[in-house]
Amino acid sequence: MGGKMKYFLVLMVIICESCNGGVVHKVGESAGWTNINLTSSYYNSWTASKNFQVGDTILFEYNKEFHNVVRVTHKNFNECNPTAPYASWATGNDSFPITKTGHYYFICGLPSHCQAGQRVDIRVTQRTPTQSPSPSPKPAIDTPDTVAPTPAPAPSAVHPSKKSASSSLQSHFMLLMFVVATALAF
Repeated sequence: MGGKMKYFLVLMVIICESCNGGVVHKVGESAGWTNINLTSSYYNSWTASKNFQVGDTILFEYNKEFHNVVRVTHKNFNECNPTAPYASWATGNDSFPITKTGHYYFICGLPSHCQAGQRVDIRVTQRTPTQSPSPSPKPAIDTPDTVAPTPAPAPSAVHPSKKSASSSLQSHFMLLMFVVATALAF
């Protein structure tokens, strides 16, 4: 295989891998996953500004000496109870890929951290290709604390972060088309 063709294939793989459509949501943005200097409603406000969908990733970044991440039931979320978790992490840089719709409940399992507000309820909706209303999606998390998501918003109500994700996908597509055209010119 010629050098130009190898170069072309490497570019195609890089571009295609970056076009998965998912968004990485860093919990707490620049503050990260913490209980220091936050109000008890901080993470509620943070989730209200997001549109979590299947294919996205939740990223927890924190100081592993002082925090952890515990995925719990709705009941244990309300009680700040880290026992019998679905999963727990303690690396300081933990990714949770969203594969199903519904609610995901996370707390810090260290004493008093959850009570101080270090807890987040992430509601995941169905990803739709056009952002138009779709048939009622099925709840997909097999837990008794699942709430069925509502249909996606109408085009006029598309969340700004999804508009930028769409623009990013269009940019990747345009780049892909440029690379194909360049390769065909050789």
